[in-house]
Amino acid sequence: MELNNIRPAVGSTKTRKRIGRGAGSGRGGTSTRGHKGAKSRSGYSRKIGFEGGQMPLQRRLPKFGFKNINRVEYKAINIGLLQSLAEAKNLTKIGLEELRQAGYISSRQLVKILAEGTLTLAINVEANAFSAAAQKAIEEAGGTIAKV
Repeated sequence: MELNNIRPAVGSTKTRKRIGRGAGSGRGGTSTRGHKGAKSRSGYSRKIGFEGGQMPLQRRLPKFGFKNINRVEYKAINIGLLQSLAEAKNLTKIGLEELRQAGYISSRQLVKILAEGTLTLAINVEANAFSAAAQKAIEEAGGTIAKV
């Protein structure tokens, strides 16, 4: 056997359909596209959501709501979590950097401290926002707050 006489195995290759190559090919005329209509035309592509001419779902349903472009989204951190973090790492000050290192927030997230849980340690807390109840709980425990 040499490179010039290698052939594929019998039955492993098929000749492709040559569409639109004359009446004698058996696939001339309408070229397997049927008669008339949008699908028989060149350049046809069905639009997303097209329902055969029926009014599409996205046009049957009413519009509602809006997306507020000025919304400020905060990551909620509870004072119970601050308590457990301070106990585990022996901290007196918890800021954004400490929360990042502990894996609770990502680099660009804003933090709001909420009042779920109990706080017994006097911790100095630094965050972007505080709920009124959380602020009160931190100050009652002997800590301070600082808005960044």
